Amino acid sequence: MAVPLLAGVDEVGRGPLAGPVVAAAVILDPRRPIEGLTDSKRLTPSRRERLASRIRAAALTVALGRASVAEIDALNIHQAALLAMARAIAALETAPERVMVDGLHCPQAPCPAQAIVRGDALVPAISAASIIAKVARDAEMVHWDALHPGYGFARHKGYGTRAHIAALQTLGVTPLHRRTFAPVRACLSGAEP
Repeated sequence: MAVPLLAGVDEVGRGPLAGPVVAAAVILDPRRPIEGLTDSKRLTPSRRERLASRIRAAALTVALGRASVAEIDALNIHQAALLAMARAIAALETAPERVMVDGLHCPQAPCPAQAIVRGDALVPAISAASIIAKVARDAEMVHWDALHPGYGFARHKGYGTRAHIAALQTLGVTPLHRRTFAPVRACLSGAEP
């Protein structure tokens, strides 16, 4: 009996004050297992990079989806994350027969989908998606760091660290910042975040 084509899906970037939310969908090749797959947050940046290269080389197909800062502000972060995941699934070169998603909620998918809490640590295809999405978003934030010096995007990847909040207060809000997130909203209104 043939094993159905399973796409693992995960997103990164729900919590930051800046930048897009990025999702990945990965269909692993059962004939080419990849050692060391786990939740991307448990891996060092260099280990994530190495695994991302292996995943791209060994997987049947890998795709990214994203939701922009404008979409996050217009929809809310939850809906934007679901949108990014749906876009990643739709971008796969091979259509999956089943989708497994990290978390509590499933995006729109062209096949049966299942949400799994802590799936990024339990299901190899979701772990692979977690790693691909994290590496892609981190690279994007490093790119934005060069365009918006002084905010530290390469270091904190847009998360609300003390240094990031201080930069917001000193340098102001960039187009990369999520205006509906409280610390950014506070800076726009002149209030203390």
